[in-house]
Amino acid sequence: MPSETLGVLLLSGSHDRAHYAFVLAAGAAALGRTVVVFATNRGCLGLAADWSGLDDSVRDARVQASGVAGLEELREAALELGVRMIACEAGLRAEGLDPTGLLPSVEVAGVATFLTAVRGGQIISL
Repeated sequence: MPSETLGVLLLSGSHDRAHYAFVLAAGAAALGRTVVVFATNRGCLGLAADWSGLDDSVRDARVQASGVAGLEELREAALELGVRMIACEAGLRAEGLDPTGLLPSVEVAGVATFLTAVRGGQIISL
């Protein structure tokens, strides 16, 4: 039987992709799936405590004004639902990002850790 784990690979540093990565993560976790978010390169900005460096980060205000959960709310929900978050060590270095700026619960590891965590599950790339 295939794994029920969902791996979300966040490559992009755009707000719309980071936002939807967390829509998927929180939604799948709410349905009882194990979820791992792995961010690399500019996608690591989606795991930063201050995510204002995301491209078009001002979009979040428009999203919330339309009655949709914003990025902060989605990230908090994902954490409460047990979503595992990993920032790619090489991706952080490639973008010159300091790992101390990440959310406290974010692990810093490599792609092997992500693939092992998802082992046999579904991977979605954004």
